[in-house]
Amino acid sequence: MPDPTPGPSAADRRRVDRAAAGIALYAGAFGATFGAVSTGSGVDLGQTMLLSLLMFTGASQFAFVGVVAAGGTAVAAVSAALLLGIRNAFYGIPVSRLVRPRGVRRPLTAHLVIDETTAMAVAERDPALGRRAFWVTGVLLCALWNAGTLAGALLGQGVDLQALGLDVAAPAVFLALLWPQLRERTAPVTALLGAAVALALVPVAPPGVPVLAAAAVALVLGLARPGART
Repeated sequence: MPDPTPGPSAADRRRVDRAAAGIALYAGAFGATFGAVSTGSGVDLGQTMLLSLLMFTGASQFAFVGVVAAGGTAVAAVSAALLLGIRNAFYGIPVSRLVRPRGVRRPLTAHLVIDETTAMAVAERDPALGRRAFWVTGVLLCALWNAGTLAGALLGQGVDLQALGLDVAAPAVFLALLWPQLRERTAPVTALLGAAVALALVPVAPPGVPVLAAAAVALVLGLARPGART
């Protein structure tokens, strides 16, 4: 007996795949920037590649090499990276409910939970499309991010972040991914309050703290919403 619930159409699958490929191409260019900045900061090629392969979260990686370049200690560099990377724990909640990983897929899923994969997954109304968006984006982005890191690391300091406009590419792409979520009734208020708190803390708080504070605003508003416990 055929399944009464049809799956995603071929057109929808192609749309998701094209969007994922576009993000992955941007990630490759941004990864090249990281590789160049990292080796230019004194981190060797092997360490740079391990950061991209194992840490796999751009903001945390840039924070780590930024502290190293400034002459900071290993503890300070790791702390800065953790402050920015801890936001991925919040992303794990909606992703785990959507992807529902089992067995060996659990650590792989956790590794791929980053800004872009989460935004792509939750932006889809169809759960099947959301799961496809997560996996296709995650696999392509991880591959091109590491390939870009290697290329940039071999080039050394040959990539100018500001000249290429890559310093604003990451937030611009993420904003475009999140824009559809603003259709939810409480989303604009949550976004504005979170942004206001983060901007107020940027001049006075250590790196990463404004991001955590904005996430806390979203968490509090979400729990205060009627029916949140359910």
